[in-house]
Amino acid sequence: MAELGSKGVTAGKIASNVQKKLTRAQEKVLQKLGKADETKDEQFEQCVQNFNKQLSEGTRLQKDLRTYLASVKAMHEASKKLTECLQEVYEPDWPGRDDTNKIAENNDLLWTDFHQKLVDQALLTMDTYLGQFPDIKSRIAKRGRKLVDYDSARHHFEALQTAKKKDETKIAKAEEELVKAQKVFEEMNVDLQEELPSLWNSRVGFYVNTFQSIAGLEENFHKEMSKLNQNLHDVLLGLDKQYSGNAFPVKAQPSDSTPVKANKSPSPPPDGSPITSPETKTVNHELEPSTLETPGASIPKSPSQPAEAAHAGAEAAGSEAAAGAEASKTDADSGSSSLPAVVVETFPATVNGTVEGGASSERADMPPGFLFKVQAMHDYTATDSDELQLKAGDVVLVIPFENPDEQDEGWLMGVKESDWIQRKELDQCRGVFPENFTERVQ
Repeated sequence: MAELGSKGVTAGKIASNVQKKLTRAQEKVLQKLGKADETKDEQFEQCVQNFNKQLSEGTRLQKDLRTYLASVKAMHEASKKLTECLQEVYEPDWPGRDDTNKIAENNDLLWTDFHQKLVDQALLTMDTYLGQFPDIKSRIAKRGRKLVDYDSARHHFEALQTAKKKDETKIAKAEEELVKAQKVFEEMNVDLQEELPSLWNSRVGFYVNTFQSIAGLEENFHKEMSKLNQNLHDVLLGLDKQYSGNAFPVKAQPSDSTPVKANKSPSPPPDGSPITSPETKTVNHELEPSTLETPGASIPKSPSQPAEAAHAGAEAAGSEAAAGAEASKTDADSGSSSLPAVVVETFPATVNGTVEGGASSERADMPPGFLFKVQAMHDYTATDSDELQLKAGDVVLVIPFENPDEQDEGWLMGVKESDWIQRKELDQCRGVFPENFTERVQ
């Protein structure tokens, strides 16, 4: 009998719930069709919107925080492997081996402690903060259902009151159900009206505490890690001093993010001609092989003086013939020596075909510190205020940099010859230009 009674109660409850769902569905349809008015609370609706926004922001923050913790853990593993590698390559007889082992151990403990504190002070707090949202969300949904029940009971009571045939029994029962539905709805509504604004305002303090905790933990972590790195640096510095003779030079490579002026790299010429490195471009101070083989020929002072060169060659040839004749005469008179006569000829020193003796007069008209001349083989458009604008055929007088440290590889400092002749103002005319756009002419 007890079982039958229990089953009867359960069946009656199920039937009541089904009836409530049907009544709610009918009421919602009538409200959407505009045949029944709906109770609205704009203030509460605004609170619900704030609640949904707060829940969305908190869920995103929780997700990003978990991603951050996963990255910290991955960085911990990478750092651990790196220190293990150092321990493996650090030979037992090297000084500071025990210190490196201690540093590696402290490094691992520091990463572990950092990760655990992030979990305790940030992630768990985040989980607790979000843990209150599901219950409130469920209560908001239940309040919505009770509001529909209240509207339905109100409409039913109003319909019985306006009916032509009034049944006082039904009206009294409908009024009782209306009061009951109103009471349940208002109790839930009042509680949520108090909790939702308070929850919305609590987000500011939560965000402040969460990010302050993360920032503080990061600050302490990096401070302690900096100390470990300094200790490791000191150990390696001691190792380097002991084995300084076997140091391995490491040259820093230029970064793509380095500003152009910090490390200039000249662009290749338009016709694709090879770039001439300034390291391989040297001044030839040796005599031409053809000059050594034919000592009778005189070297011209400049390409524009062929007549003078020919005349000088003729004079040299005449001098050589006269000297030979004198030597023959001396041999014939003495008859006691069979050694050949030694003819000593002097040649003017030249640098790349230019007579050095005439350079002093020419350099007098050149800018201070003049080194040599180059001629532009291609047009070059200046990209900065300190660069020269070149046209093919322009002659540039190359001068040294005021500060040699400012010179970039492949770039020269100079002034166009035309500008120098016209103005004689070095400060306003000089500029840098790419060497591979030019060819040395003097």
